[in-house]
Amino acid sequence: MTKSSIERLRFCNFKIRTLLNITQAINQNLPTDELLDTFKNILSIELNIGRFLLYSCLESEWSIMLKYGVNEKDYQKIDIEKDLLTIKSIEITIGEGTDKFEVFDFVIPIFKDDNVIAYVLMGDIDNEEIGISPSLRHLQFIQTLTNIIMVAIQNRELVKESFKQERIKKELEMAANIQAMIVPSIESVPKLDEICIQPFYMSHFEVGGDLYDYGQLTKSEVYFCIADVSGKGMSAAMIMSNFQANLRAQLRTKDISFKNIVINLNNNVLKVSKGEHFVTMFLAKYNIYSQRLMYVNAGHLPPIMYDYKSKNQEFLTDGCPGLGMLDKMPDIKIGKIKLKNKTKMMCFTDGLSEYSIDKKPDYGLAILKEAMQKKELDIKSTIDWIIKELDLNKSNKNINDDITLLGVQFNSIESPLLNKIKKHSKHLEQ
Repeated sequence: MTKSSIERLRFCNFKIRTLLNITQAINQNLPTDELLDTFKNILSIELNIGRFLLYSCLESEWSIMLKYGVNEKDYQKIDIEKDLLTIKSIEITIGEGTDKFEVFDFVIPIFKDDNVIAYVLMGDIDNEEIGISPSLRHLQFIQTLTNIIMVAIQNRELVKESFKQERIKKELEMAANIQAMIVPSIESVPKLDEICIQPFYMSHFEVGGDLYDYGQLTKSEVYFCIADVSGKGMSAAMIMSNFQANLRAQLRTKDISFKNIVINLNNNVLKVSKGEHFVTMFLAKYNIYSQRLMYVNAGHLPPIMYDYKSKNQEFLTDGCPGLGMLDKMPDIKIGKIKLKNKTKMMCFTDGLSEYSIDKKPDYGLAILKEAMQKKELDIKSTIDWIIKELDLNKSNKNINDDITLLGVQFNSIESPLLNKIKKHSKHLEQ
């Protein structure tokens, strides 16, 4: 057997052993850094490649994954899109008349499913030895070796991404379940002739950041609230769940002022969110005997109130900044209104105010105002009219956020009991 035959046989054994070792390393799920370090040693030590650069495309972005024997000036002029992405086969760059590949002799594209996922740029150590370039001798083997490693790395990243998406999916499912639990059902609406509460909620994604709540505190007093937490996902759902529980506890605490309720809610949001989220809120209490409405608007979109008799329409703005925005809540202005006539009121979130169509940025808000001015519509019919006019459904591509409406109608009912209470109150005032 000739010397050259022995040399070829030795190299064939080396290639088989190398590919076997790399395959075993991949099967053992070695970290990417260790795989790349092994790859670098094979090229630099075993194959005597003097300089090389490995570009890879992971998560749709090209970057340098590995470099050896090169400085930044050796590759800073290379434009991946212009200089590399057009190369679909092994290309010799020696003497091509450009200084972009000055220190590199070959460009090797690496494929997966007919798509280029990496490029290896190689050059030999400058020396005076006579013979065939190590890069040239081993081009096909280097391409095969790189292909095995890069496909393994990319598959590993795809598996990681799959696990990540699965975790996100489960988190969203949990958040959706939490949200479904905290949103009050229509059956829990207070059954009173003097007031009618009508909710509507449609999330844009599986989990939204909107919340509405209502309940009867005493025989004469009810509360209702609409809120919006910044952000989405599990963390936002947990904050909203905690916020609702704290809200209900505060409202049922004896001898607590409306201002202190807001201050306590602000402190709780700060504590739970740790500065990463905030909550806008409109909270109101209504006494059906005195027909007095007390409210606070904490950075929320002002609800619209419409008096059926006078046809006056006003926005409820009294309040303070959003909850969780400031460590110390500044002066809180509590809104107080004495309702004399039949009145309807609409609370809403920014999904409706930001609804646009045909380049009309305020279209959703315009429809809301128009609906509120329709004297012939009660609160339920008002919401139904808005839903129809804006085509509020999941398939509507004009909707970019959660949309929540909380309608309240205050009925002016002169019952014998109410008249008796009013006369008694007037007598006490005298």
